[in-house]
Amino acid sequence: MKRIIFCAAALALITACGNRQQELVIGDPVYTGEQSIIEVNEPSTPNCPPYVVVSNPEVDLSAFPVDEEGYHVLFNGNEKMQGWRGYGKEGIPPRWIVEDGCIKFCGTGLGEGQTAEGGDLIFAHQFQNFILELEWKVAKGGNSGIFYLAKEIAVKAEDGSLRYEPIYLSSPEYQVLDNANHPDAFLGVDGNRQSASLYDMIPAKPQNQKPFDEWNKAKIMVYKGTVVHGQNDANVLEYHLWTPKWTDMLQNSKFSAEAWPIGFELLNNCGGAEHKGYIGIQDHGDDVWYRNIRIKIME
Repeated sequence: MKRIIFCAAALALITACGNRQQELVIGDPVYTGEQSIIEVNEPSTPNCPPYVVVSNPEVDLSAFPVDEEGYHVLFNGNEKMQGWRGYGKEGIPPRWIVEDGCIKFCGTGLGEGQTAEGGDLIFAHQFQNFILELEWKVAKGGNSGIFYLAKEIAVKAEDGSLRYEPIYLSSPEYQVLDNANHPDAFLGVDGNRQSASLYDMIPAKPQNQKPFDEWNKAKIMVYKGTVVHGQNDANVLEYHLWTPKWTDMLQNSKFSAEAWPIGFELLNNCGGAEHKGYIGIQDHGDDVWYRNIRIKIME
C-alpha cells in the first residue's frame, strides 16, 4: 500500500509503521517555499524495512540549452553547476567543484565512507526514456559511478527522523573505475565490476577502457526498459529492466532479496511506477572528473 503526502519545508509528517505512528521530520525541499511529495511505501520483499520516496521540486529542462543534435546540455563548464545538487541535500556538497570546465569530486580517500562535505551528486530532474552522454576520467586507482532512474529513498533512523539510503540501492550503476589499479576490477564475476559494466551484474564487452588520467566516453540509453551501455564509441552491454531475467540477475548479485532486501525491493522496481528517476554521479572517495554532460529525451 502507498500513501502520498504533500509537505512544505520543514514540515513534520506522521506516518504509520505497523501499529504505531511515528513523527518523521522532513528537511527543506530543494527550493524554499515549494512542496515535496512523500510517497510512503510498505514493501513486498520479506525483511525489507518500510521506506519513503522523496520527490523534491525539479528544474525546468527548457531552461537548459539544446545542441544541434537535440541534446539538452546538463553541464558545459558552468561554475554554478546549474540544476545539480547533492543526493538528499539542498545544495551542492563542497567536495564537488568545477575545475577547468569539469565537475570534479575532490577525493577523501575514504572509499564509500562519505563525509558531510561529500556525497553523491544528482541532476534535479527525473528522466524516463533518454540517451545520456558524458566524458569521465579518474585518478590512479579511482572509483566512481553513474546512476540512472534513481530515487531519493529514506527510512526511519533510531531517533525517528528520516535517514537517506544510498543512491545505489534504487539505481542501476554504470561503473566508473581504473581497471588496472583498483581491486574492485578483480572482484565480482567475469569482470562485472570493471568500467562500463552494470555493476556486479553484467560485464562490459569489449572492455575498451582508457587508462587513468585519460578521458573516456560514456553513453547510456534507456528506452521502455531496454538499457544499453556504451564506452568509447562501442556498445558494451544490453539488458532489459522489469523482466523475469532482471529479477534473476538481482537474485544472483549482491542485491539479492536475502542479502539486501531493500536493495532488491527498490532495484526490482527501479524508477517506480512511472519508470523514471534522476541521473547521478558517485562520491566513492576518489578524485574523478566529468564533463560534456548532455541528454536526449526519447519519446
